[in-house]
Amino acid sequence: MSNCQLDHSHEDVLKKYQSQKEFLPNEMVPLFNQFFAKEHTQLVLNEMFHLLKKYDLSSKDEKEQRNQQILTLLNNM
Repeated sequence: MSNCQLDHSHEDVLKKYQSQKEFLPNEMVPLFNQFFAKEHTQLVLNEMFHLLKKYDLSSKDEKEQRNQQILTLLNNM
């Protein structure tokens, strides 16, 4: 992922998730629901935003890699 100097809000991450939801594995939906029900550090929000950013345009291999990183974040919340 590219390093971005912008801090992304909870709302930014939620909007990005909603725009990418149809491209994500269905089993992630309940985990994202739990994720958005909690507060997170700025670091976590930024990381999740960038994992979701342009997810739909990623190659199959890139999606698999992102899925693992997303699941790691979701399962550690």
